[in-house]
Amino acid sequence: MVIQSVNPANGNVIQTYEEMPPQEINAIIHKAHDAFLSWKKTSFALRADLMAGAADLLRKYKDEYGKLMALEMGKPIRDGRAEAVKCATVCEYYAENAEKFLAPEPAATEASKSYVTFQPIGVVLAVMPWNFPFWQVFRFAAPALMAGNAGVLKHASNVPGCALAIEQIFRDAGFPEHLFRSVLCGSREVAGIIENPRVRAATLTGSTPAGRAVGAKSGERLKKSVLELGGSDPYLILEDADLETAAATCAASRLINSGQSCIAAKRFIVVEPVAERFTELFVESMKAAKVGDPLDEDTQVGPQARHDLRDELHQQVVKTLEQGAKLVLGGEIPDGKGAYYPPTVLTNVKKGMVAYEEELFGPVASIITVRNEEEAIATANDSVFGLGAAVFTQDVARGERIAAEELDAGACFVNTFVRSDPRLPFGGVKESGYGRELAHYGIKEFVNIKTVYVR
Repeated sequence: MVIQSVNPANGNVIQTYEEMPPQEINAIIHKAHDAFLSWKKTSFALRADLMAGAADLLRKYKDEYGKLMALEMGKPIRDGRAEAVKCATVCEYYAENAEKFLAPEPAATEASKSYVTFQPIGVVLAVMPWNFPFWQVFRFAAPALMAGNAGVLKHASNVPGCALAIEQIFRDAGFPEHLFRSVLCGSREVAGIIENPRVRAATLTGSTPAGRAVGAKSGERLKKSVLELGGSDPYLILEDADLETAAATCAASRLINSGQSCIAAKRFIVVEPVAERFTELFVESMKAAKVGDPLDEDTQVGPQARHDLRDELHQQVVKTLEQGAKLVLGGEIPDGKGAYYPPTVLTNVKKGMVAYEEELFGPVASIITVRNEEEAIATANDSVFGLGAAVFTQDVARGERIAAEELDAGACFVNTFVRSDPRLPFGGVKESGYGRELAHYGIKEFVNIKTVYVR
């Protein structure tokens, strides 16, 4: 079996890799475990020095990594360059803060001494997606390695070059050779990896069905898992919103990573008094985005990562239109090579339609009109997903109340688009998964929270 790296902008094969057989994968896991046994005894100072070195490499070679992402999954090169820099920031964040986050916590009991300590657990499997092929990995790897763990990466099969590049970054930064390894294999091998007794936990970023599979297998083996899954983020536009700013911000969020982001805005819930004007402004912003070659510095929207994903997205649009929605922009597969799909806007989207119920993973926006704030909140929460959400209003206190108390999601923003930040926890509720990445919450997901009691 082989794994191919294919350029989605033109369909050309970039490189072909031999898929690793199970025995080779098991050998990699064994070596990662052996590396962990030594690594867990190292100081935070040493780990931090090496992690800072990884950050330096990410900044130094950001152009090369940006080009690699553009070639393998179609990310506009300026976005890939920014992604590499963001990975550097998460490395630096945990290099600076891991020791503080994992410092022993004293507890007052009848003992002469009692406290909680945070100890590494071993090899953690990371099953990662193609849409942010560097960032998704580093936001797991930086805290996991700083905590003293080892990592085995099973990356998406269409970005093998990115997987191997990340492994090389850690090796070039001076980390033990086998502490962080990539395995090139299909998803069918994941269950066997989880079953390996040297794998102590699993984390997955990906689709809800993939999350169910990894969560079920991890539960069967009584292993910890963290799942960051799909999202259909609602953005509420209330009657007192600054419509020009809201429309531009919403369009930018919908088109992040060519629309292929779990936390991209997807459902725009607009109250009736401003629905017409918001739609006009929003369509103008979507129409203005430049679609083109991801290696072009001016491109804002590149191709979708694979032709089959582009075709599935188009079928969701077609079915939604058949159900009564209206097409006001885009919605047609362009002629020529490449897995391109144009920025698309659907209006008159209602409950029961595909675009209302499902995640549309591409540059397609669904506008849902409601009567008032109460209905807007109810519609936002009327979803199986709960990853991110945003609300636009000039009454900041009103927006904060809705974000903090009313919206059923893991990250709620006011007057701006949802994003991940190393300083803030990231994750969702409902079918968007469980557990948290980033901040001090993320580094504590894969440690043994151990009680020590001294009489």
